[in-house]
Amino acid sequence: MGTEIKLKGDRVIEQIPSIKDKALRINLNENIYGTFAEIGAGQETVRHFFRSGGSSGTIAKAMSAYDKDFSDAVYGAENDGRYVTEERLKKMLTHEGQIIEERLSREKHPTKLFFSYANTVATIDFAKQFKGHGWVGIRYQIEPDEAYNEIILHIRFKETDARLQQETLGILGVNLIYGAFYKYNDPKRLLRYLYDHLDKDQLEIDTINFSGPRFAHVDNRLMSLQLVKNGMTDAVMFNPEGKNILPAAILYKKNLLALRGSFRPVTKVNMDMYEKSLKMFLEENKVEKDNTLVIFEITLSNLRSDGEIDERDFMDRAELLCSLGQTVMISNFQEYYKVVEYFANYTKARMGLAMGVNNLVDIFDEKYYRHLSGGILEAFGKLFYRDMKVFLYPMLDENGVLMNSNNLKVHPRMKELYKFFKFNGKVIDIADYDPHNLEVFSREVLKMINQGKTGWEHMLPTGIAEIIKEHHLFGYHPQKELEQNT
Repeated sequence: MGTEIKLKGDRVIEQIPSIKDKALRINLNENIYGTFAEIGAGQETVRHFFRSGGSSGTIAKAMSAYDKDFSDAVYGAENDGRYVTEERLKKMLTHEGQIIEERLSREKHPTKLFFSYANTVATIDFAKQFKGHGWVGIRYQIEPDEAYNEIILHIRFKETDARLQQETLGILGVNLIYGAFYKYNDPKRLLRYLYDHLDKDQLEIDTINFSGPRFAHVDNRLMSLQLVKNGMTDAVMFNPEGKNILPAAILYKKNLLALRGSFRPVTKVNMDMYEKSLKMFLEENKVEKDNTLVIFEITLSNLRSDGEIDERDFMDRAELLCSLGQTVMISNFQEYYKVVEYFANYTKARMGLAMGVNNLVDIFDEKYYRHLSGGILEAFGKLFYRDMKVFLYPMLDENGVLMNSNNLKVHPRMKELYKFFKFNGKVIDIADYDPHNLEVFSREVLKMINQGKTGWEHMLPTGIAEIIKEHHLFGYHPQKELEQNT
């Protein structure tokens, strides 16, 4: 892997060091010293450090605990019997870090920056049905007397050859270690550098979490957003605590109910739609509450302002949804059928989509499906996958007429197609909605907040207005409100 040069027009904007140069720079730093523990895909990362020269000053130990019993003897047995997990990776990082601290005297090595790098990976299986995935991480110091930092990420392989996947993993590992030590002060750039000498069709990174003193200012939800924004993955998820979570782990075999919206800000309409659709969803056959997950989804296009993503605006929305105890998904899916397709990768259980009338009318617009060879029919075959149902929240049209599944207006060419899905029970009205909410529109609430007007507070769920005011979200400023009322 030679040095890459990034150009902007004819101008060189960045020189990317080769993988050998990155490993060599680490090796020649007399203070960086640590261990490599790699399970499942060979010792692919440490190999680069051995080959680049000067590795004796960097590598305290390199190991691969391939045998499961031996691995359990070193790191302890897992309750679920699985080895390619975040929990396993954390045990590896902690265990190896403790060993180096115990065996090397700080008095003798006062300037050493200790690290432990680990990965636990499953490459593509023999039948080529499962492409493979893994957890990769580093636990390390920037100053000798400082607490440890951690960067942990989950990857999915896209290549269909085990040897190529191993090589990809080795390059990623070097990029991670190099970035951890030399790019830690700019996590967004560090994230992009993980793909140095790699392509998006080789590897997907769908979860990443930064922690430790050097990343105290980092909001991992914002890092999640970067993964989607940079095209590293199609969707990311975070829990109410704001921690990035692995989609595969949380979606696996679950009944899923998804609500798509801008949530700018989240209103009583959104929460009424959520509560009433969830009640209906739980009444469906084979849907149990304990095995059901509700997801509030925001598409990337919904986050763009003048072509750019407004990160502050994104964080405002995320903060409110998390405060309501919701699981949030950020996706790159324009069309609803892609959301359903994505979920179908992880579960065969029941799915539901809760939406307003205007969203359903949009779904029946052919212009969104011109890129598909089968057009709207292909899209709808994917959208109404298995037992998928739409729970429809009504709206008032410009004349004050209540619109629901019985009188909504789709294009004349789509009428019969719509009737088919309606007749077969794929579209169900939310009947016990709160009629007061039909006058609430998030765009109006946002305008009122920006203009310093009052009266928007009662349109939001309990406690949300207080958070907006306390943290000055969505452009709220008490001075504007004061000026409006004087």
